[in-house]
Amino acid sequence: MSDTDALKDANYRALADFRHALRLFMTFSETAAAAAGLAPQQHQALLAIRAAPVDDITIGYVAARLVLKPHSASGLIDRLEASNLVVRYNSDGDKRRSLLRLTSEGETMLAGLSSVHRDEIARLRPMLTEMLNRFG
Repeated sequence: MSDTDALKDANYRALADFRHALRLFMTFSETAAAAAGLAPQQHQALLAIRAAPVDDITIGYVAARLVLKPHSASGLIDRLEASNLVVRYNSDGDKRRSLLRLTSEGETMLAGLSSVHRDEIARLRPMLTEMLNRFG
């Protein structure tokens, strides 16, 4: 086996291991969201809204962050609003424009989920760092 073949084999192994680690984290995240009574996309939408750098968060913004079509994001926001986790309000500058913010219940739920996710990432960090270093 040549050095080139060994490098290709090592790259395949590194990529397979990395994708496996990502999938394990996603499974952890999906399970944590479900335990909180949320679908994974609902959790991700709450996180996108809370983490947005500006107070100008629209359904289009959520759609872009979750890689969804606007009508799918709108349905997702409808469900979050019905659960009292998100509220829509009119923009001060343009009354036709709906903006989004988390309710206090949404903030509380997201804070709990984010805390357990931060702990899991801290636990995985050494392994992920080692994996990423394998890519050179």
